Amino acid sequence: MTIETILQAALVVASVGLAAFCLMLARRLRRLNDLETGLGGAIAIMAAEVDRLEKAIRSAREEATEASEGLAAEISQARKERALWELRQRIGAAAQTEPAANLPRRLRKRKEVSGV
Repeated sequence: MTIETILQAALVVASVGLAAFCLMLARRLRRLNDLETGLGGAIAIMAAEVDRLEKAIRSAREEATEASEGLAAEISQARKERALWELRQRIGAAAQTEPAANLPRRLRKRKEVSGV
């Protein structure tokens, strides 16, 4: 037996061992990628959940935007109404505290005669 024959035999044994290793890895990879029981199924489920959560986040963001716009409109309306109310209060207070001395004599006499 020559060295060349020994090297060829070792090469054949090594290739048979590598072929067996490749077959074992292929089986494991197939089981790992199985959509029902393996990691592939878990990844598919997680991808579906991520999509569902993204839709829920988009929906919540849209609702929050609508609510904040509605609240801003309500606040603006309330400020306008408060300003109008304050103006009415000032007008009413000014009408009640207006002294009769500021009125011309003719109006004072009419007021006294009419009893107002």
